[in-house]
This record gives sequence, C-alpha cells and structure tokens, in this order.
Amino acid sequence: MITQRTPGAAPAADAPQRNPWLILSVLCLGFFMILLDTTIVNIAIPDLIDDLGATLNQILWILNAYILVYAVLLITAGRLGDVHGPKRLFMIGLALFTVASIACGLAQDPAQLVVFRIAQGLGGALLTPQTLAVITTIFPAERRGAAFGVWGGVAGLATVAGPTLGGWLVSEWGWRWIFFVNVPVGVIALVMAAVIMPDLRFNRRHRLDLPGTALVTAGLFLICYGLIEGESHDWGRVWGPVTIPMVIAAGVLVLALFVWLSHVRSDAEPLIPLRLFADRNFSVMNAVVAAVSFGMLGLFLPLTIYLQSVLGLTALQAGLTTAPMSLISMFVAPVAGRAADRHGKYVLLAGMILWTAGLTWVVLAAQAGSDRGDLLPGLLVAGLGLGGVFAPLQTIAMRDIEPRFAGAASGVFNTTRQLGAVIGAAAVGALLQARLAVDLAAQARTNAAALPEPFRDRFVAAFDEAGSRGMEVGAGQSGAHLPAGAPPEIAQLALTTFHEGFTAAMKSTMVLPLIVLGVAAVSVLLVRGRRSAAGVPRPAEAPAAAVSDEQSVAAQS
Repeated sequence: MITQRTPGAAPAADAPQRNPWLILSVLCLGFFMILLDTTIVNIAIPDLIDDLGATLNQILWILNAYILVYAVLLITAGRLGDVHGPKRLFMIGLALFTVASIACGLAQDPAQLVVFRIAQGLGGALLTPQTLAVITTIFPAERRGAAFGVWGGVAGLATVAGPTLGGWLVSEWGWRWIFFVNVPVGVIALVMAAVIMPDLRFNRRHRLDLPGTALVTAGLFLICYGLIEGESHDWGRVWGPVTIPMVIAAGVLVLALFVWLSHVRSDAEPLIPLRLFADRNFSVMNAVVAAVSFGMLGLFLPLTIYLQSVLGLTALQAGLTTAPMSLISMFVAPVAGRAADRHGKYVLLAGMILWTAGLTWVVLAAQAGSDRGDLLPGLLVAGLGLGGVFAPLQTIAMRDIEPRFAGAASGVFNTTRQLGAVIGAAAVGALLQARLAVDLAAQARTNAAALPEPFRDRFVAAFDEAGSRGMEVGAGQSGAHLPAGAPPEIAQLALTTFHEGFTAAMKSTMVLPLIVLGVAAVSVLLVRGRRSAAGVPRPAEAPAAAVSDEQSVAAQS
C-alpha cells in the first residue's frame, strides 16, 4: 500500500483534481529561477573579480557559500515538505530566495555577497526538494518521464538564459542586475504558486526527526566546509591544532552516527528512511548525479574564466558561445524524457557518453589562440548528450519510490547532487590553483628569455608570487603584479604568459572531471530494468497518495 489511512479519512480518489501540467509549470518557474541564478553568477566571475577586488579563492566562496548551505539543508527541507506540505515550503523558499537576491545585488564587498548568497542557499534548499516530490505525487508512473523531460527542458532553458541574459545584463547594466533579475521571476512564481498549487497532504502524520536533523546538518557542514577551505589552508591547520583532514573525518564520523541512528530508529520515522537505498536504481542514480554535478561545475568554472580572460570575450559573447550547447539540450530533454519511460537506462547511457565525448572535444580544442568557433562542434555534441541526461536521471531514481517517501527521496537525491558540486568545485578549484602556480611559473621562465637581462628575474618572480597567493584573473589581467614603470612590451608579454599558462593549467585540470564523468557513464550499466507488476503499486495509485488540506482536516476530526 502507498498510504496508511486514518480512520474516517475521505477516499483519496475524491480529492479535487487539478491539471498536473499546470502545476508543473509553477514548479518549473521556481526551479528555473534557482538555476538561472547559478549560471548567471558563473558568467559574471571576471566582473566580480574586477569590481569587488575579489581573489579567485573569494570567488570560489561566492559560488560555494550558496552550494554549501543548499547541500546541507536539502535533506531536512525535503522532510519538512513531508511534514508541513510541499506547497508551504515551496512558497517560503521562493520568497526567501527573492529577498536574498535583492540583498546580493546591493552587496558592497565579497564578504557581504557571501553572506547574502548563504541566504539564497537557504531559500533554494527549501524550494528544490518540493519540485521532485510534487511531480512524483501528481503524475502516474507512466507519465513521469514526460514530466521530468519538461523539467529537464526547463533546466536547459535556464542554462541558455543564464549565460546569455546574464552576459547582456553584465555588459549593459553591471553584475548587480544578475541578482535583481530574479525579483520579477520570483514574484510571478510566488503568486502562481499561491493560486495554482494544491496543498498536498499524505494520509498519515509525519514528524521531524530532530536528532537526525542535527546530525546530518553538522556532518554535511563539516565535510563541505573542509572540502571548500582545504586549498586555502594548504590542507593543514584551520583552527589551532585542528586540521582540514580532521574536519572532514569528523564530518564522516557524524554522518556514520546518523546512519546508525537511522537504522536503530527505523520504526520511529527517521529523517532518511534507509529503505530508499534498498532500491538499486535509486542508489546508482545518486552516484551518477553526484558525478554529473562534479563534472558540470568542475568543467565550466575554468571554462568561463578562459572564455573571458584568455579569449577576451565579453560576458555576453561568452554566454552566446555556450548557448548552443544549452539550446540543443533544451529541445532534446523532453524527447529524452518520453523515451526514458521505456528505455531510461539506454537513453541515459547514450547521453552520458555523448556529453563526456563533447566536453573532451572542447578541452582538446581550447588553445591560447583559439577562436570561439573552434569550441562549437564539441559544445553541440555535449548539448545533445546533456539533453539525454536530465530526465532519465530523475525518472530512474524516483521510478519505484513510494509517494509518501517522495520528499525524503527528493531531498537525498538533491543533496547528493549538490555534494557532487561541492566536491567538484573544491577539487577542481584546488587543482586549478595548484596547476596555475606550476604552469604560470614555467611559462614565465620560458618567455622571460625574450626580455632584457635586468627584467628577467623580476618578471619570473612576479608570476611565482602570483601562484603562491589568491589569483586575480579578471578580463585583461595577467594575474601578476609587475614593477611600477615596466615597459609596455613587458606588460604585453605578461598577458601572453598568463594566456598560455592558464590554458595549460585549465586543460590539465579538466581531465579530472572528464574521468569522473567517464566512470559515471560506465556505472549506468548497473541500472535495473522495470520491476514486474506483481507487488508494485499501480501507477494510477501515485496521485491518490495525496489529499487536499480539507480532506486531511476531515480525516483527523
């Protein structure tokens, strides 16, 4: 059985029926805003560096502060949706995210922007799990693939609008408008949610597992913090005798305690029902989605800097360069979603292979003197593959999840996705900075041979110093502080050195996320086919698991 009915409950089939596609449009609009903000911030990295005087490490915190809070709170937010209803949590998250976006646009320094990004992360964490939970509840199993396809298409649209709209806003109005643009979208989505979304309730009473919530929040925070701060502390001491490895190990131990507590309290409705992981597909898809997020953030962080700081493109031109990839994925995703209902495993496998191959093509084509047209073939192949990844991931992961556990499952799935992003950002950010220190110094020593003898040592020393501190890699910057009064030809040689050194560092760094994506593609072969009909809830029962507020009240009276 999908639900446990309370005595006197009205039949779930009598619940007021609303068009699920109309409800999906509201969910997608809110989710669109979350994704739009992420891609817009990435395209504005060079301008944030220039305007706020931020180092590369500070930029990583502007990106990761959001991801950290988002990742830590997703599981709790998913369970809160089960307890209080997804509509309420969706609207609270939407309102908080909108207000925090205004604050981000008014930030005066990197520290303020980090704080307001934390508030955005809280809003996004409250909103995101409710989208998958509601889709899983209102659509029968045989139609969820198409619904997730639309959801994936919206994700593609956001990646198109983010770099392109963001590039235009940054070029014409300044980086602050990448946050202000969220305000009208948030207000419209909030009004639509209040009018259109049903206040779904399950025919059972939930309560929040407070010890589990405290443990999972603390454990995830320690792990994420350690991964993000590791490079800036040289993976050594962070507070007195406490080191980064100690912080990460403590987080792992706390999560292990959380898992043990969830097991021994399995009859008391723990925060994460461990029975979710008995479903092999759910477990495998959690690993795959973590790898996908690792690869996405790990690849596009250095690529965004490369397009603007090496190729010299404006923010708008950089956005238009990657737009074809996002555009083709937007059109492929709904088709892949419909195909995923029957052939999810093979659609996902093909998508992962194409995406990995396309991004490998991009990495091979990227040179210090490349034209953006050189990247287009690889981006098109990558977009074709990415469109085949979005919908099958959701469809396969949530296919056999009972609707009463949809909030918890959605929270776990989205947390895994964000943990992949945190690990990807930390690993790639650390590797990029390490490679920059090596490759810039090596390139400086090579190019210094063209300088007069008195300038050679100072030229090399400037790049050695740049590699040992936070890099400033905004558009038109070389990352090195040259002596005052240096001749123009030295400044030009320094810029050339940066272009060549950064490109070499980027190419070697991007091998890591490509390897992770390749391993994830192979793991898709572990996906199990559809269960037999025996013992499995009928697809038509899924929407019946939820009832309106009025019926919940009637059931409890």
